[in-house]
Amino acid sequence: MKAIVYDEELKFVTDYKKPSIKPHEALIKPLLLGICNTDEEITKGYMGYKGVLGHEFVGVVEECDDKSFMGKRVVGEINLGCKNCPECSAGLERHCKNRSTLGIFKKDGCFSEYFTLPVSNLLLVPENVEDETAVFVEPLAAAYEIFEQIQIKPKDKVAILGDGKLGLCVSMIFSALNVDYTHIGKHSKKLSITKNLGGKIKFLSEINEKDIKSYDIVVEATGSTGGFETSLSLVKPRGILVLKSTIAAKEGLNLAQVVIDEITILGSRCGQFEPVLRLMEKGKIDTKPLITKVLSFDEALLGFELNRKKETIKILLKP
Repeated sequence: MKAIVYDEELKFVTDYKKPSIKPHEALIKPLLLGICNTDEEITKGYMGYKGVLGHEFVGVVEECDDKSFMGKRVVGEINLGCKNCPECSAGLERHCKNRSTLGIFKKDGCFSEYFTLPVSNLLLVPENVEDETAVFVEPLAAAYEIFEQIQIKPKDKVAILGDGKLGLCVSMIFSALNVDYTHIGKHSKKLSITKNLGGKIKFLSEINEKDIKSYDIVVEATGSTGGFETSLSLVKPRGILVLKSTIAAKEGLNLAQVVIDEITILGSRCGQFEPVLRLMEKGKIDTKPLITKVLSFDEALLGFELNRKKETIKILLKP
């Protein structure tokens, strides 16, 4: 079968072995796939992963013991826990020490004609939710995770820093949940998406002394050391800095201000799909502005090239 594989290099292959399902698993045929920056990072050595890439999908179940899923459109949680540890018992399989992760760690991903996931990871897609919306459930769930971790009060002054894919997903969730927020970034075209959602925007170059230490909550979504330091400078004493992106700097971060201003730094990663699907079903989410281009699956390598361009938001692949 056709697949996008990383094994020392990114390859489009036509002879990858079709997977067979194990007990309690489903065989899924993807309908639409999303290229994520994590897929790109894997090609640079992230997680030491080799295999089929991809973890953002909406697909149809073609083989499964559970008849309630047969022939139905589904999305799927990407972390596969061991089911036997305290984290799994608490519903936190995404923090299971023995987990595998679809297309990222020890589990072939969804960039292929067929792939498998445990039935327990699957969620049915509501009939009124289009494929072009459902394929965004995973990144939007990561944005929604913030609301599982903290309470954002109506009076809170809130900012998002970073207008890439992640920052725009956070903006979309904040808008759907009626948060009063300011989205800070560099790119007028991307920030216009937030403006159309009803959020306030500010260019990074416009930050001034009045902005410093003025926000109760700041969401960092730049993935850069500079972005972290700017975010930190915006947070009030005893405020909250939410880290949505992974900052890989090994040195050079000055954390003295965290102690001086007693700032809470909150790491925030994967989230649950169900609340996001409910927002989609209610028509609260419109992902069309996030779609830069839809390519055929055979054009996947071109999709990765386009994904590297700064102006790109999301490239989708249609098998």
